[in-house]
Amino acid sequence: MQLKHIARSRGLRSVWMLAALLASGTAGAEPVLVVNAAFTAALDDEAAAKIFLRQVKTLPDGTPASPVTQKEGPTTEAFRSHVLKKNASQLKAYWAQQVFTGGGKPPPELDGDDAVLKHVADTPGGIGYVESGKTRAGVRVIKR
Repeated sequence: MQLKHIARSRGLRSVWMLAALLASGTAGAEPVLVVNAAFTAALDDEAAAKIFLRQVKTLPDGTPASPVTQKEGPTTEAFRSHVLKKNASQLKAYWAQQVFTGGGKPPPELDGDDAVLKHVADTPGGIGYVESGKTRAGVRVIKR
């Protein structure tokens, strides 16, 4: 009887591990850049990184850039890693130095994809990142 219980426990553990693995794969969906729909030029990761790090103040068409980020989560982590090429502590140190030397402040941090999409749609020069597959009227998705 105890052998059946052990086998059943291992089976359930395997199911839970598989479920956790699948859930983690969907939670870390690839981020995409979104820009205000009025912006029609191309923008690569390097140019986007300079905008989000406030090294460049305008979009390539000359429109003042209005970047926004999201609170910490899988989408932010993926964006920071793939586009900004920084981990959380490196980015924190970067902004601490920028603020201390008067070089600038980090972009506003919003509460998630919906807030980013609204800001970008409502703001000329708006740029942000959201989980792949999220969109709304007034924004253009720049696929990576």
